[in-house]
Amino acid sequence: MRAIWRNTVLAESETTIEVEGNHYFPPSSLNWEFFKPSSRHSMCPWKGEASYYSVQVGHFENPDAAWTYPHPQEKAKRIEGFIAFWKGVQVVGTN
Repeated sequence: MRAIWRNTVLAESETTIEVEGNHYFPPSSLNWEFFKPSSRHSMCPWKGEASYYSVQVGHFENPDAAWTYPHPQEKAKRIEGFIAFWKGVQVVGTN
């Protein structure tokens, strides 16, 4: 799977984990130079508190376009630290 925004590959992995229709990418698969931490947080009843990243490609910023569960609840431990995308970031298969 690939996460792409503004014709730039943000992440690429053969080992994403799909949860509720979202592909979660392992942290090692991200091109971290395009990410900056956001102050946004949200709560999921069964996954716990999510933290967000804004994506920056050139002069373009996509605020809060990626999220992670750094300390998920027990039911979501398998996606701990993995990153998912929204807000116009395309997640596509590589086949």
